[in-house]
Amino acid sequence: MIYQLALPFLFTMIIHAADSMSYALRLGGMRTRRITIAISLSGMLLLLSRTSNMAQGPLLGSMIDSARVSGGGSIQMGLHIIILAAAVGTMIAIFFFPTTVRWSARMVVHLEKAGSIPAMMKSLFHLSKLKNAWFYVCLPRLSMFKQLMIGRVPRRLILLNMIVTAIYTCGVLATLYAAYMNPEQAVTASQSTGLINGIATILLAMLIDPKLALLSDRTLRGEIPVAHMNKIYGYMLVSRLAGTMVAQFLLIPFALWISWIVGFL
Repeated sequence: MIYQLALPFLFTMIIHAADSMSYALRLGGMRTRRITIAISLSGMLLLLSRTSNMAQGPLLGSMIDSARVSGGGSIQMGLHIIILAAAVGTMIAIFFFPTTVRWSARMVVHLEKAGSIPAMMKSLFHLSKLKNAWFYVCLPRLSMFKQLMIGRVPRRLILLNMIVTAIYTCGVLATLYAAYMNPEQAVTASQSTGLINGIATILLAMLIDPKLALLSDRTLRGEIPVAHMNKIYGYMLVSRLAGTMVAQFLLIPFALWISWIVGFL
């Protein structure tokens, strides 16, 4: 089981670290007033996340199949460990967030000058540029966390982001566990991910992304200080971390819900 968990743990960690780092690209774009270029750069992180996701799927399916053959063992514990990997990946993103924001701001400027991502990557891999990268390293400081406590807290946005993250984190795992619990309807259960993740997708598309886009536009127009967006994205990261922890408690209820639904099909 340990060897079967190693790669899914790693890929889950990469997926959530990459998704969380996309906030740094957006913030770096706002600091340089080149938000559109920053969003296009996030495609590289999306590629990393999607590649890890493609590799993760068969590994998780293999783990469920092996557990069914061997009689179960600690499959539930294994799934909780994989959810833990999501929290670890998010914590890694939080730790490197200040540095990534600074690097992102420089990458946006370099992309504008280079004209394409391949040309930008070629210019960035010069020895002098790699040495300069160390000047932009900035580790999290206690003062950064204290800043989050000052002023108004966007409670609704934090709560929604936490809920969406929790659903996305355990959605696929819950359907796989439902497939394990219902071997006679395993295919039906494993294809029911949309019943869970669909809720998160609707919340993300209708309530979270439009709000962030509105705040970003107001920041670029000078109506909101960039420091306020630093705080907003800080809260988004904290709520993502909280969501990965909440996902630990949603795994079994979601799996039982999927099992109940497939029982009628």
